[in-house]
Amino acid sequence: MTIMLGENRYGKSRVRLMKVRRGDSQHEVFEWNVDVWLTGDFDSCFEDGDNSRVLPTDTMKNTVYSLARASSATSMEEFGVELVSHFIENNSYVATAGARIRGTPWKHIEAGGERFPTAFTHASDKVDTTTVTISRAGITVSSGFENLWLLKTAKSAFAGYIKDRLTTLKETHDRLFGTLATAEWQYGGTGPLEFNTLRQQVETALLKTFAEHDSLSVQQTLYAMAKAALEDVREIAEIHLQMPNKHCNLVDLSPFGQDNLNEIFLPTDEPHGSIEARVYRPEAGRAEAPGVE
Repeated sequence: MTIMLGENRYGKSRVRLMKVRRGDSQHEVFEWNVDVWLTGDFDSCFEDGDNSRVLPTDTMKNTVYSLARASSATSMEEFGVELVSHFIENNSYVATAGARIRGTPWKHIEAGGERFPTAFTHASDKVDTTTVTISRAGITVSSGFENLWLLKTAKSAFAGYIKDRLTTLKETHDRLFGTLATAEWQYGGTGPLEFNTLRQQVETALLKTFAEHDSLSVQQTLYAMAKAALEDVREIAEIHLQMPNKHCNLVDLSPFGQDNLNEIFLPTDEPHGSIEARVYRPEAGRAEAPGVE
């Protein structure tokens, strides 16, 4: 019997980092949670316990902090490129190096008509993300976010669906539409990219479309949002959206002698509808080796 080692990788996960950039008049804060991994010729480690080609994961952790100190990057994407480039350039046995970074956005506190340059609050409940992978052939970079709460109280319907003997759901042309959205978009082309600006442009397209769209289903709105992002931001080649349908059920108040004109709801987390799709621009292809600036 022949036993073979298959695909494998190793790395360091959940390396927590907060960096303060101290300017003369104000500070900036970056909070990142970093995962890094390597693939390559590590068979002898797995099969024989030979660690001569293994970079300790503790060294990977230290590398995150050391590079962060030296880096001038102002985006997760730029730092991710610096980080994985370091690993592949300095370790000949590495075939690919990757990093996934989850960022907690911070903004300056504004209160009483005053902006405080060294005091901060969370800018959003969502988590920003990026994934960078470098091989000997090139670079792929994607950006996104996780757990963005969205809710609309108008322009949402669901009707005309299949009905069988087990269907109890009633058609509606005026329902609450709530979701906890996750998105990831892949960059295309080879020119330099300003990632923070592009992130803002993609998020603006997604949010504006969600708010304005006359929704006949979560699926239709998801596609409209993704389509708008691809149309507005030519630098991205594809986008993947997950939009679970977080149901808000109308409460029956008739036992209490009261009506309910679409005002009182019971929000529920489980079970929920699960909707996701990848939408892409075929001519753009998959992103390879985008630049940074």
